[in-house]
Amino acid sequence: MVRVRFAPSPTGHLHIGGARTALFNYLFARKNAGKLVLRIEDTDLKRSSPELEEVIIRDLKWLGIDWDEGPIKGGEFGPYRSTDRKHIYKKYVDKLLEEGKAYYCYCTPEELEEERQRLLKEDHMPMYMGRCRNLTPEQIEAYEKEGRKPTIRFRVPENQTVIVDDLVRGRVEFESSGIGDFVIVKSDGLPVYNFAVVIDDYLMKITHIIRGEEHLSNTPRQVLIYEALGLEIPKFAHVSLILGKDRSKMSKRHGSTWVEQYRDEGYLPEAIVNFLALLGWSPEDEEEIFSMEELCERFSLERVAKNPAVFDIDKLNWMNGYYIRKSPIDYITKLAAPYLIKAGYINEQDLEERFDYVKGIVDSVREGVNVLSEIPEKAKLFFEEQIVLEGDEAKEILQMDHIPKLLDVFKEKIEQAEDIDEDFTKKVFKEIQKETGIKGKNLFMPIRILISGKTHGPELAKLMMFLDKEKILKRLDYAKNNFINLDSKRD
Repeated sequence: MVRVRFAPSPTGHLHIGGARTALFNYLFARKNAGKLVLRIEDTDLKRSSPELEEVIIRDLKWLGIDWDEGPIKGGEFGPYRSTDRKHIYKKYVDKLLEEGKAYYCYCTPEELEEERQRLLKEDHMPMYMGRCRNLTPEQIEAYEKEGRKPTIRFRVPENQTVIVDDLVRGRVEFESSGIGDFVIVKSDGLPVYNFAVVIDDYLMKITHIIRGEEHLSNTPRQVLIYEALGLEIPKFAHVSLILGKDRSKMSKRHGSTWVEQYRDEGYLPEAIVNFLALLGWSPEDEEEIFSMEELCERFSLERVAKNPAVFDIDKLNWMNGYYIRKSPIDYITKLAAPYLIKAGYINEQDLEERFDYVKGIVDSVREGVNVLSEIPEKAKLFFEEQIVLEGDEAKEILQMDHIPKLLDVFKEKIEQAEDIDEDFTKKVFKEIQKETGIKGKNLFMPIRILISGKTHGPELAKLMMFLDKEKILKRLDYAKNNFINLDSKRD
């Protein structure tokens, strides 16, 4: 059975690149009727926190990425946090020590830094040169008396080519001479990532390791540990980096980098998932819109590209706008409500008691929206007491000779209306046209401006329906007193 894992470190929020890794693992597991394991790599005690773990779990749930085993759910291969597995690693560390494949290193941080600087000056790649590789019992005793707390280093085989048959990148070779003996257990007794991840993946029966390209450099170390312990090596698939539009590595200067930020800005999880799936993976046809179910059916590692993926925010905005327009309006209204509440346009009671009214407003403005956070700005024309003319064109239109007469007739129709509903909006313009002879753009555009201040916006009928009668009349009076040339002819 296919078993994959997503193993984030709770030292920061869920990065957009990490979210893509989680998504690819999820899609691969579902496509192959396998299992996805969520494992928390919290070996960095100084930077890890339970709060950040909660954030990562929350964001995965928001994206719709579910796991089969891990925190909250449990499973037969737990525990699923590295710090809870400390007792498990000792057996494998002892085996390496007993077989001479690992050794205690008493070098101080100062000594290691001095060696690093020396190598740099000599134009050598900084790596551990084996100072403690062959200590005598007397040297070890002397270091112990000094009170030095040792780390444990893996003894890297000399002159060996480490081969990784990567499912995305193909055959990749590393020379062991360029690696240097590396630490597998820190002086505090906790194993480092490169060691713990091997033991965890082996014991959790992980068959495929799908992760970002930045981990490729870790892979030879992990392969060497697998080989030293006689463990079966899983298949590796290193997914390309995500770059900004300028082809540099994705960073804050390219915009938001955390999933949480995109959620807060008003992106839909469906759009983020769809967009991330296309960052490095491509379908066999030209289609771009996919549900999670469709992605699970079509995803394959064979269609994952080696080349870096470019994060195109314009494409994401287009895709998010598509989902805002095509999703059920009840769903979009509930997602948009917090932004309207924050703007002070509605409250929780309005959402409960006047949901259809709020829904109607959201529906009327969502056509031109790319992110939900834009909705309050688009919707404010429904809530403002006074209109503000937008641009010179609106001002010029309200100075046309027929406007005073049109305003009077339209106001009279509003005053006589029992309810400004769909029936009213269908007949009122026909009646005005018949009575005044005003028609087409000369009829519809001025009325739009008189009640909204804008030349463009929601469908005029919807605009009238969701502006109550009293508010329309107030706006007409305000327009008459502030924007209309009352000396113009009325006949």
